[in-house]
Amino acid sequence: MLNMNPQPLIAVRDVKASSRWYQAVLGFESGHGGAEYEQLMSDGRMVMQIHHWDVHEHPHLGNPDLKPSGNGVLLWFQADNIEEAFVRAKEGNAELLETLKINRNANHREFWLRDPDGYVVVVAGAYGDTGASK
Repeated sequence: MLNMNPQPLIAVRDVKASSRWYQAVLGFESGHGGAEYEQLMSDGRMVMQIHHWDVHEHPHLGNPDLKPSGNGVLLWFQADNIEEAFVRAKEGNAELLETLKINRNANHREFWLRDPDGYVVVVAGAYGDTGASK
């Protein structure tokens, strides 16, 4: 069996600004830095990549003129401490699409955001994290 780890890459208008947003709102750390490409880290592991739309001649990044970015794709992250993640997102002035709530179908708590490029970001607690015992 192959061992694979997801490392989604999104195309953005301003790599540095997007990196700052993900660091401020989700607590990620820069693993590469730069104006064209960034790797974002969580607990020493790369969890996503950010790439400028118009560099390195990657023809399959998509078309920056088509909106919204990521239509049909959600960036989904599981947080060890959903309350802390929610407070951080609010303090980072993130655009909240859905506030912290219980998703009974998934049996956890989650909240939904929109990043500066229009991508939808979901932060969820672990399975069974409904906040009932908290």
